[in-house]
Order: sequence, then structure tokens, then C-alpha cells
Amino acid sequence: MEKTQKKRVTLLKLSEYHKQVETGKLAPGTLKNYTTTVSYLKKFIRKQYRKDDIPLDNLNYKFILDFEHFLYNYKPTDHHRPLSNNGVMKHLERLKKLANVAVTMDWLEKDPFSKYRLHFDKVERGHLSKEELAVLSNKRFSIERFQSVLDMFLFSCYTGLAYIDISKLSREHICKGIDGKDWLMTKREKTKTLVKVPLLPKAVQLISKYKNHPVAVANETLSPVITNQRMNGYLKEIADICKIKRNLTFHLARHTFATTVTLSNGVPIESVSKMFRTYLYSYYANLC
Repeated sequence: MEKTQKKRVTLLKLSEYHKQVETGKLAPGTLKNYTTTVSYLKKFIRKQYRKDDIPLDNLNYKFILDFEHFLYNYKPTDHHRPLSNNGVMKHLERLKKLANVAVTMDWLEKDPFSKYRLHFDKVERGHLSKEELAVLSNKRFSIERFQSVLDMFLFSCYTGLAYIDISKLSREHICKGIDGKDWLMTKREKTKTLVKVPLLPKAVQLISKYKNHPVAVANETLSPVITNQRMNGYLKEIADICKIKRNLTFHLARHTFATTVTLSNGVPIESVSKMFRTYLYSYYANLC
């Protein structure tokens, strides 16, 4: 690329190119995360440079440090919390991937992240105890949206599936195992890995509960799915109402399945470790 052409490449044009080439390759949730990172970049550029966009040559080591400082000190005006260290690192990780695209395309001469190291804090996600799970299982809300969000969270606790995987489930994903019981068979959206999940009685009850729900019927899904962002907002309120001092997330639900739920249903700890590590549920490989 000629020098004059290189000058026309800006940081936001780079992000638009990345979105164009990765749409259809990356999961919708991942693309949405890039959109959030670009939103922070726009805010930073306006504050730091008093411009709407900057030439790609401005993406250097100092830019990274200044952007990092901006993210750590950014105070949201909405209901969201300030970014944690890992939240800041995830945005910088996405910027690093954008920079890699620019280097590969010869739009940048060198990698601005070559001397920068991402530093994530180790997070222990934990899991719900049997008592906490019982509190949620027995809770009934008169407001339908709260109840459906809670039920979707509980379905994750009973199956170990992530939000994105649950949101795409349909009747076609239910099959009969040689044990005569219902199983879910699908592929993880994130890894495309085959997943075989034994449907525990409580999971079956939740599927039956929403069988005729208008939203589920219209979307041909097993549950009335809402956006992940709205889901997380409702889950925080549910935790407060139920006096559970945990951050209710689908990561927590999946870990609850891997520990509290499977072990209480008689699955040996060795098998839990193996099937959660590979997410193939090899302990039941021949049943479906």
C-alpha cells in the first residue's frame, strides 16, 4: 500500500473492516463485545484528541497506556458498574487483535502491543450451594419477565449450557437416549463442540412449562429468550430479592451444574471433572 493510501486508514475504519470480515465467523456475542470496545475507543478519542477519529499511526504504545488509564477511570452514567481490571484487559485484548489485523494488512509497520503485557486477575467463579439453589428453585415471581429469567438461569444450572446455547435450543435438539429418557444434543456456539446433556427432571419441567409460551412458539425455541444484557440486569435484581450474596451469571450456573447438581444426582466426581473439561459428557457417550 502506498504511503498516501496508508494515511487514509484510520482507527475506526480499521474497526469497520474487522467487523466486515469477521461477521459470520465470530459469534454474535463476540461481535457485540467488539462494538462495546469501539464505543469506548470513540469516547476516548473525543476526550484525548477532540476528534471523531484518528490516523492509524496514532495507535502506538503511548496510545495503549492512555487508553488503559481512560478505561480504569471511566465512570458510567447508566446503571453499569465501573470496569474491573479484567474488564479493562478484555477491551485492550480486543484492541490488540485489531492492531494485529492492521499489521497483517501492512497498515501498521509494527505491533504497538509488542512491549505491552495484558494482566488478568484470577477469578474464582464459585457455584451455588444446594441451599441457595433450593431458594431460587422455590421462588415464584408474579412478574412474568422475572420468572422467565429465573427459569432460564435455573435451566442452565440443570444442564450446564451457556446462555447463547440455551437461546438457540429448539425441539429438534431433544432426542431419546437408550435409557429411554430425554437428552439434549447440540453444538456449543462458541467452540462448535458436540454436547450431549442428560435432561434432569427439573430441566424437563421447565421445557414443558414454556412449551406453549407465545414468544417461544414464535421463535421456535424452548424458552422465551431475551437479550443477555437484559438477562444479567434482571438476575442482579433477583439475587437481591432472594438475598443471595452472589453475582448470578451463566458462568455461575454452569459451575453449579458441574458441582452441586451433578454430584447430587449421583454422578461420580471423576466423571464430572472429565465431562466438564471436555464438555462432551463422555460419561454418557453411548446413551444417545
